[in-house]
Amino acid sequence: EQRQEEIKFWKQELDNKLEQIVHETEVLLTFKTRLEKSLESCKEPLVIAQKCLLNRQMRTGIDLVHDEVDQELVKEAEVLQGVIALLGRTLEQTNEQIRLNRSAKYSLEMDLEDKFTALMIDDYCASLASNTPGIRYADNAVKVERKFISSEDWIGFSNINIDKADKQRNNSLALSALINGILSQTANDIRKQREMVNVALRNRVKEVKDAKRKLETLLAMVMDETASQEKNIAALKQAIADQEEPVQVAQARLGARNHRPNVELCYDTVHCRLISEVQEITKNIQRQDTLAQAETERKGLSHRQLSLEEEIQVKENTLHIDEVLCMQMRERVHINNF
Repeated sequence: EQRQEEIKFWKQELDNKLEQIVHETEVLLTFKTRLEKSLESCKEPLVIAQKCLLNRQMRTGIDLVHDEVDQELVKEAEVLQGVIALLGRTLEQTNEQIRLNRSAKYSLEMDLEDKFTALMIDDYCASLASNTPGIRYADNAVKVERKFISSEDWIGFSNINIDKADKQRNNSLALSALINGILSQTANDIRKQREMVNVALRNRVKEVKDAKRKLETLLAMVMDETASQEKNIAALKQAIADQEEPVQVAQARLGARNHRPNVELCYDTVHCRLISEVQEITKNIQRQDTLAQAETERKGLSHRQLSLEEEIQVKENTLHIDEVLCMQMRERVHINNF
């Protein structure tokens, strides 16, 4: 009976340790699933961050700069890559700990199975009596074989299994706490950096829209000036055309009257009127200069208009990339708790 009680005691100890190691293994299996899901959920945000960086390389002109958005996107990609690496290492560590737990569990189960068999045998022996039917002599029953172990070794064997289970249980508890902290911190890090990118994108879109509005205002002013200058040029051309023939007639008359003979070559009223008409040539020349200057200014305005239109197109392209391509892609991603 004492031996039976001893076996029952150790069997109960082993049962308790088995229950504990099974529980901690189940906890680790749950964490393993969370780690795998967390790793999977990091893939799309990383792809999107990389796509945003590639899309932003399609900006043109003055907008093709390594701005704050690019800097934050690079940081986001680095954070995600770091998280993926950390979660991958933690998953490997978890798998190894689960393997060690199962090894400890197997040792406990084998020890329990042996003790259960020994207990059944001792129960049978306790039930034997001299009048038990079928009882007979057993050959070499008192012979001590080499495979027999001492009571101390018997206790030591179970203690080794219990210590092994305790060690793996404690390691599992520490690993579970570590995993929980890693999952919480990594999710927070990703969300924080994601918001940094989103804020930088919103600010950049606002800056580009403001710049585009200013350019459009300037373009409208230039187009108004161009229209006004074109009217001025048309008026100058018409004025020059209107004066051209009368001035030519006056010059011909004055030239002919300059050939009057002797005293007839006098500075009479007709001559004065003709000279007055010829003086219109000077005004006509001035109009030609004004026309040339006006046409030069119109060319300058045309170049300025073209330049502004190109700058506006650059801004429109940037807005399409940042507001349509990048921001809409990023709206699909939601980082929940791991």
